[in-house]
Amino acid sequence: MQAAPTSQLAGHLLVECLVAQGVTHAFGVPGESYLAVLDGFHAHRERIRFVINRQEGGAAFMAEAVGKLTGRPGVCFVTRGPGATNASIGIHTAFQDSTPMVVFVGDVAADQRDREAFQELEYTSFFGPSTKGMAKRVERIDEPDRIPEYVARAFATAMNGRPGPVVLVLPEDMLTRATAARPLARVEPVEAWSDPGALRQLREMLLRSRQPLVIAGGGGWTPQAAQALQRFAENWQLPVGNAFRFQDCFDNHHPLYAGDVGIGINPKLAARVRESDLILAIGPRLGEMTTSGYTLLKAPRPSQKLVHIHASAEELNRVYQADLAINASMNAAARSLEVLTAPPELPWAAWTRAAHADYEANLQPQAMPGEVDMPAIVATLQRLLPPDAVLTNGAGNFASWLHRFFRYRGLAHGLKTQLAPTVGSMGYGVPAGIAAHLVSGRTAFTIAGDGDFLMNGQELATAAQFGARSIILLLNNGMYGTIRMHQEREYPGHAHGSELANPDFVGLARAYGYEGLRITRTAEFEPALVAALARPRGTLIEVMLDPEVITTRATLSAIRDAALKR
Repeated sequence: MQAAPTSQLAGHLLVECLVAQGVTHAFGVPGESYLAVLDGFHAHRERIRFVINRQEGGAAFMAEAVGKLTGRPGVCFVTRGPGATNASIGIHTAFQDSTPMVVFVGDVAADQRDREAFQELEYTSFFGPSTKGMAKRVERIDEPDRIPEYVARAFATAMNGRPGPVVLVLPEDMLTRATAARPLARVEPVEAWSDPGALRQLREMLLRSRQPLVIAGGGGWTPQAAQALQRFAENWQLPVGNAFRFQDCFDNHHPLYAGDVGIGINPKLAARVRESDLILAIGPRLGEMTTSGYTLLKAPRPSQKLVHIHASAEELNRVYQADLAINASMNAAARSLEVLTAPPELPWAAWTRAAHADYEANLQPQAMPGEVDMPAIVATLQRLLPPDAVLTNGAGNFASWLHRFFRYRGLAHGLKTQLAPTVGSMGYGVPAGIAAHLVSGRTAFTIAGDGDFLMNGQELATAAQFGARSIILLLNNGMYGTIRMHQEREYPGHAHGSELANPDFVGLARAYGYEGLRITRTAEFEPALVAALARPRGTLIEVMLDPEVITTRATLSAIRDAALKR
C-alpha cells in the first residue's frame, strides 16, 4: 500500500508550491499575518531565498523586475492593509507594463473578517479587475488543500494572454492549518497561434504597402521570439521601431532599426510614423506614451492602415480599430511571421534605409552647457559595460539620456537588458537593479535622478544584506526635473513645488554599505565606472548636473523663453 501523504502546515505547502513553479527568490516585508509562510521559507531555505525588503514598494518593484527579466512571475509577499497598499505601486506597474507577477497578501483570520479588523481591507475591490489598472485576478485561499490549485492558476493567469499581476490573499488562520496536499507541476505559458487566413491577409497588405513600419513591444517576448522577429524584418526589409521602454525587443545596432517610439521621440521618426501607410504593431498596447498622446496614430481610427498583433483578445480593437487584428502570443506570432514569403524586390528599400539613417543621425547630440557631457557618459557606458549588463531606470527626464543614446543589444542576443517602467513610476530603477543582480548575477547599472533615487533608496540596505551589487549613476540637479520642465513650458517663470533640498548622497550610500563618490566633470566618470565594475560591492556615482541640462534637446532657459514668446 502507498503511504498516506504527510501533513504539514499550509504555510510550508505554499512555499513548496513556489519551488515547484521554479521560483528561486521571493521579495517582501515580513508580517505577523503570514508567519507560517516565513517558517516555510526557513524550512526550504536551501531551495528558495526570501529577500527582506525595507519597504513594500521596493519589494513589489523587485518582483516586477524579475518578471520582466525572466518571463516568469516575480513573487512578492506583503502583510495586510498598509503592506498591501504600499505594494500597489508595483502591482500597477506590472499591469501597465504587462509583466507576470504574483503577490501574496497576509490577511486577517477568517473569524475576524468583515469587522474592520486590524489593517483589514477588501482586496477584490482594491486590486480587482474592476479597477482597470491593478491585478488581472484577485483570489482568497480559504482551504489549505486548495493552495496548489490557486498557486498554479495564479502563475498561469500571470503568464497567459497579456501577462500581468495576480493577487492571492492568505487568511492568517488558514496558513496555520495542517494539510496533506502536494504541489502541482510547473505551469508553462500557453501559446496562441495566428490564424492562417489573417497571415495571408497581412501578406497581401504588405504587398500593397509602400511605406510600412513595425512597432515592437509589450510583454511576453522571449529571445526566440525576438530572433524570429528579426528574421521576419530581414526577409521583408522592414524598418523596426521599439515601443516605449521596450527598446531591447529589436537590436539597436541592426541596420533595420529605426529608433524608439516613446517619450522624447526623434522628430523624424515621429513624422515617419505619421507618414507610414502600414503600421505593424507587434505586441504593444499602443498606449499614450508610445503614440505621443494618441496623436501619432489617431484613436480610435488611425489614418494609417493598422495591423495589431497582441496576446490578449480583449486588448485588440479596444482603443484602436485595426484593419487587421491578430490574437497571438509573441513567440507564436513572430514564428508565423518569419515564414511569410517575401517577393524578390520590395518598393520601400529607400524608406527603410532612410529610417535607419535618421536613427543614426539622432545619436549626434546637441551642445549643452555645464561641465558634464551626458552623451559622452552614455558612450562610455556603451564601451565599458559588459554586453549582458542589465540597465534599469525609474521615471524622470534623466532616463532620456539612456533612451536616446544607449544602443540596446536586444533579446535576439539571448538576454533581456532593459528594465524600465512604461507606467512611469518613480523609484523603480534602484530596486530593479538590485533584483536583477540577485537573480542573474549579471552587471546591473541603474540611472536615477535625485528625486527618483529617494523614492526607494532604502533598498541599498537590502542589497548590502543579501550581497547584491549594482552601479547607480545618480544625476543631481536639485529638483523634480520633469515637473520643472513642464512648469516652464506651461507657466514660465512660476516654478513652485519642484525644488529639492537633498541629503549628502555619497555619505548616504556609504552608510548603507555602498561605495559613494561624486563627480563634477566628464573626465572623472570613466575611472569611476572602471573602479565600480571591479569593486566587490555596489557603487553610487553622484553627478552634479547643471539644472539647465533638463532634456537631451533643449535647456531649461530655452523652454522658458519659447513659452514666454507664445
